Amino acid sequence: MINKKRILVALLTGAILGVFCIIGVGSRIGYENYIFLIGMWYNRIVMGLLIGLAGYIQITKGSKNVLFRGALLGLIVSSDIFISTEFRDIPSFFAGIVYGVIIDFVASKYGKK
Repeated sequence: MINKKRILVALLTGAILGVFCIIGVGSRIGYENYIFLIGMWYNRIVMGLLIGLAGYIQITKGSKNVLFRGALLGLIVSSDIFISTEFRDIPSFFAGIVYGVIIDFVASKYGKK
């Protein structure tokens, strides 16, 4: 059964972290390319949705599962932005991996039924 609370918490966390992405990327490249910045925010929302839905995926045992699952899914979703920038936006790529861990941790802690 799908845990709607986990999905909602993960989406909200992704949206909040997406704002931090907009601030970080905007401070590096400027705020003129607002379509790219919206894409960064949307990328983090998609990451939140994916991590929210992945609550039942068990990669390792115990508390390490959140770390590995979040990092793996963050890496997968962040690869989209990394590839679309022709492998130039390295900070956003690594931030996405860290954000994946944060989203999974928050969703696992506060998204319980």
